[in-house]
Amino acid sequence: MLTKVILTVIGNDRPGLTGVLADAVLAAGGNWLESQLVRLGGKFVGCVLVELQADRLDALLAGVDATGLKVDMVAAGEAAAGGTPLSLSVVGQDKPGIVREVTAVLGNISVNIERLETALQDGAWSGARLFTAQADLLLPPGVSEGDVRDALEAISAEIMVDVTIGG
Repeated sequence: MLTKVILTVIGNDRPGLTGVLADAVLAAGGNWLESQLVRLGGKFVGCVLVELQADRLDALLAGVDATGLKVDMVAAGEAAAGGTPLSLSVVGQDKPGIVREVTAVLGNISVNIERLETALQDGAWSGARLFTAQADLLLPPGVSEGDVRDALEAISAEIMVDVTIGG
């Protein structure tokens, strides 16, 4: 019986590590379906959705563990319910609490964050650090793009960010 699992991995980054991880998945008879892999804080960090025979889970775990990565494995969940997709961009001078404020507002109106990527970069003119965030959102029935815009604009001046919302 086929099953889907999510592997979360972290370890010291080195060239070829993604290939070694892919080899471990294939050696266990798995099919690599989706992934998010990144170098974060000098470490290789990722999550991979794998489909394979249920009786091969131990082999997969052992194979990935042998790569030198710390690995956790959990059963994949069901696909999310439908909704309206929406993109979000946030830019502002870095300060603690931006992510917390934005996510609290979205949570209060039941918006699901499907993907969130954040980064810091040096400002072009001032050299001050700029916080940037890109997100893919899923709006539940009854919540409009205007609702999201109004909710985020209500806090944008307080946290000193520019918010851009698109379809």
